[in-house]
Amino acid sequence: MKLFGNKKAPVIGLDLGSSYVRALQLSESGGGYRIEHFAVEPLREGVVVDKTVQDIEAISNAIDRAVKNSGTRSKACAIAVSGPAVFTKTIALPANLAESDVESQVQIEANQYVPYPLDEVSLDFDILGPSARNPDLIDILLAASKSENVESRQDALEAVGLTARVVDVEAFAIANAFELIRQRDHLSKNEAVGIFDIGRDLTTLLVLRGGRVIYNREHPFGGHQLLEETMRRYDMTPEQASFFERAEDGPEDFEAEVLEPFQLNIVHQISRALQFFASSNDYSPISTIYLAGGTASLKGLAAMVQQELGLTTRVADPISGMDVAPSVAVSALKRNTPNLMVAMGLALRGFD
Repeated sequence: MKLFGNKKAPVIGLDLGSSYVRALQLSESGGGYRIEHFAVEPLREGVVVDKTVQDIEAISNAIDRAVKNSGTRSKACAIAVSGPAVFTKTIALPANLAESDVESQVQIEANQYVPYPLDEVSLDFDILGPSARNPDLIDILLAASKSENVESRQDALEAVGLTARVVDVEAFAIANAFELIRQRDHLSKNEAVGIFDIGRDLTTLLVLRGGRVIYNREHPFGGHQLLEETMRRYDMTPEQASFFERAEDGPEDFEAEVLEPFQLNIVHQISRALQFFASSNDYSPISTIYLAGGTASLKGLAAMVQQELGLTTRVADPISGMDVAPSVAVSALKRNTPNLMVAMGLALRGFD
């Protein structure tokens, strides 16, 4: 199975997260894109753990509900893999290699770099173009995932009559969606920009420059910690404690006693992640950070990060300015805005 896959429009961008399945389908409209179909379906805890599918039947059922509720009739999907089972590396090969020789040379290079036996992985590559370091070389993006990681997602799709036309890497899907934001916000393509994607249990710092992911590291921290602290402090069920996700009012002391300390912890996590990046070989100064994931839209978070770290901080919004089909539930779409980076990047793959 190829990780980058064949690209034909339209496809359903399917984000298989730890807490939700999100389905998004686009059409081209007036030089831009229009959101034709959207739905989100919750997942019970334990179905996806550390980016790995643990219960194929449960996620298959959630996919089926999300796709049906979105109203799409398409059976072609774009999905993504991520987590510790995914390996990516940019390698350089001679620019004068014949096209027929590139694949065999990539296999040789993969033997050297991929940390798993090649018969246990799904391997693909993408030619990025001339190397900035040496005009006699071309940069090639090598991507590999444990085959079981890809196959579990394929099995879940096939069980409900869907096909994975594209299997991407989650970080690359986010980078693809960010291109829309970069153009809208008039950021230079050569500027290094950080995306801090706060997941349920894992948070990822991506650094993009020149349209490429130059740094990608996961950190063991997530929005679920806010939910657990709220449940503990106020003796609430998970449903009751999710009031902040629904933008509902909570206990009077919630903001001062729970929310603000959690947000300060996020600031600390971002600062720590940036320190790791600063010590990497690919370091470039960052002046702008985008917050993604459900926790990103917490009241006052972006302002606090900007004030504490002195970096321009915005909430990632990949749907701003897009036309929306009348059948799409706009209120649900807007509630999920910072959560749509992966689904948007995948849906865009149909137009590459």
